[in-house]
Amino acid sequence: MQGGIPCTNPNYPLLDLFGDLLSTCNDLFVSWYRQQHGSKAFIRENPNFQVKRLMTFITRYTPAPGEQALLKHVDGAGKVDGSVVVALPIDRWSASEEENSFDGHGGGLTFWDGKDGSGKPQELHYDTRAGDVAFIDRAVWHQADPITKGTRWALVIFYSVLPELAP
Repeated sequence: MQGGIPCTNPNYPLLDLFGDLLSTCNDLFVSWYRQQHGSKAFIRENPNFQVKRLMTFITRYTPAPGEQALLKHVDGAGKVDGSVVVALPIDRWSASEEENSFDGHGGGLTFWDGKDGSGKPQELHYDTRAGDVAFIDRAVWHQADPITKGTRWALVIFYSVLPELAP
């Protein structure tokens, strides 16, 4: 991605480096999706459904204006069946470990899903640490919460769920 414009030309060394992690994310997504949607006709009719990574990217958050967060949004405007977010290890090269620490410097994920007792959208906040994985269903409002110090990195994968392939 040059100049912030998505491209279809992958960074092959990075793709090789992340190959095992991407395969694991695919397997975890399939298991999670089956658990969440197992009662739906599509899953009953396609027990061996396939998933396709529509978009895979690494994103960075810093305290700089416009880089602190990705505020409330829905992934893919209805074209994404689900997403995976993996919190990557902190950046130990750009600042001290204390400055890049997850502790007390913001970050994490917030979801708006369902209603609370008063009928308002339920707001759920999760602190994240390196290695944490979040699964996000289609059309769920969420955000990467603002950070105030350090640098955070996340692997983000958008998935499409497809019928099983005929033999």
